[in-house]
Amino acid sequence: MPYMPRPTQTPIGLQLANTTKAVSRAFNEALAEAGGTLPVWLVLSSVKSEDRRTQLELARAVGIEGPTLTRHLDGLEEAGLVRRQRDPLDRRAQRVELTDAGEELFQQLRKAVMAFSQRLTAGISDQELDRVRRTLARLGENVSGL
Repeated sequence: MPYMPRPTQTPIGLQLANTTKAVSRAFNEALAEAGGTLPVWLVLSSVKSEDRRTQLELARAVGIEGPTLTRHLDGLEEAGLVRRQRDPLDRRAQRVELTDAGEELFQQLRKAVMAFSQRLTAGISDQELDRVRRTLARLGENVSGL
């Protein structure tokens, strides 16, 4: 086996994985302090972006399977944050909308998300952020075929 010198820097994949964990943990903490969780934020923000979405459209937008979404919606409905109604044009479809309490929680979480984003990107210029976005996209493309 040929000699492999020790890396002089942390491999970028490991650094990215460690950074992802740290950012994810901090983001989850910010959401929790505002009274939510990542799944709650994803569902509420998706419903808010397009009122009266069907459960199927919502599952696709959030990127989860239907049964998983159903469990989340059951909890959100029980907490009085969303309501589901049969679609009058398609009796098989359930439409989801925010209640007043859901709207209030959405606004709280939105403020927390915006504050977290400002904290995360403090001291980084728009040009630098654009470069990071392009680099992350390229890293994703590089591994998508693996």
